[in-house]
Amino acid sequence: MLALVLVVAMSGGLVLLASDWWIEQAATPYATNRIESVPPADVALVLGTAPRVAGQRANLYFEYRLDAAAELQKSGKVKYLLVSGDNRHHDYDEPTAMRDGLIARGVPADAIYRDFAGIRTLDSVLRARDVFAQSRYVVVSQAFHNHRAIWLARQNGIEAYGFDAHDVPFDDAPMVRLRQYLSAVRAIYDVMAGSTPHHGGPRVEIGSAPPN
Repeated sequence: MLALVLVVAMSGGLVLLASDWWIEQAATPYATNRIESVPPADVALVLGTAPRVAGQRANLYFEYRLDAAAELQKSGKVKYLLVSGDNRHHDYDEPTAMRDGLIARGVPADAIYRDFAGIRTLDSVLRARDVFAQSRYVVVSQAFHNHRAIWLARQNGIEAYGFDAHDVPFDDAPMVRLRQYLSAVRAIYDVMAGSTPHHGGPRVEIGSAPPN
């Protein structure tokens, strides 16, 4: 019985590692942490996360993503930022926190659009196309997250690139990094199953319609 448990555990671990490796290898050619290497685009999709973590301290993943997004917009590589995150509860609003942080970094308010239904990476990636009419964009997040978003986007016919934000040490948020392996398996499942976003919404033409 112990041998069987070990075999199952090792097999599961290999599946997790292989899934993450496959996605990373496929997406790496389209991602960079060098701003001069980012292909120009109209829009950057900034992936959401909690602005604060346990103990109400600042979430470095959040701060570094906004730093990267502001740098990208100010450089002229993109015109607009689409901040996509979770707003399922009235007292939790990632997109508005992201917009406020970007404005504090000098990004004009009229260059920022909010997607309040980016609950999962898949939602953010596909809603950028289906709701915000973008079939080509730059994703902004940490490298491990960008790889998954780029892979999901390209598997769905979207021309996606990535600008990697500064990473966070493993010991600062170990569960975030461990979840990436489960998320890789879920991403592969979503593509194979043809999963779609959970929430629709009226179509918004970024650059034509005023920011929300």
